[in-house]
Amino acid sequence: MEIDYKKNNGLVPAIIQDAETDKVLMLGYMNEEALKVTIDTKQVTFFSRTKQRLWTKGEESGNVLHLIEIKLDCDNDTLLIRVNPHGPVCHKGSDTCWNEDNTQSFGFLSNLESVIENRKNNASKDTSYVASLFAKGINKIAQKVGEEAVEVVIEAKDNDDTLFLDESADLLFHYMILLQAKGFKLNDVVEVLKNREK
Repeated sequence: MEIDYKKNNGLVPAIIQDAETDKVLMLGYMNEEALKVTIDTKQVTFFSRTKQRLWTKGEESGNVLHLIEIKLDCDNDTLLIRVNPHGPVCHKGSDTCWNEDNTQSFGFLSNLESVIENRKNNASKDTSYVASLFAKGINKIAQKVGEEAVEVVIEAKDNDDTLFLDESADLLFHYMILLQAKGFKLNDVVEVLKNREK
């Protein structure tokens, strides 16, 4: 790696990202020696601008960052360091330095999951379709998943891709409602799949 240390007085920013969740955890700075120590020990080490010395993350707390991968940006002056964190990353005790939970996000599906959860929790006041399903109970929700699954199978045998995708969206939507009704989230299913991979 040809890293340009000259732009910032011998230091480069190091963006720390969880290799599993893709969540940005923190930002630190590295000099050439800190990067070498990180590569050699597989534990992320920074140059502390406050202490004016090398500092291995977790040297006091034990909340170390195990190195997974290092990437260099297009200008050769910023590092993306993907890690496996052990414990909270922020010195104030939170998962990230932005006080966020370090959880898996599925983009739009995570947003949809939040909407479904909100409607479930407010089913008595909410007049939405989702709230009405929760009000009818688990049997009705499970029945809807079954109906949608059958419709996906029927459309899979035909040649109308639009109808197939529409029914697939309906199935996924109702399955996400069923997960919430059972007290689970998408991440619980993902964990099962990950365990099967091993």
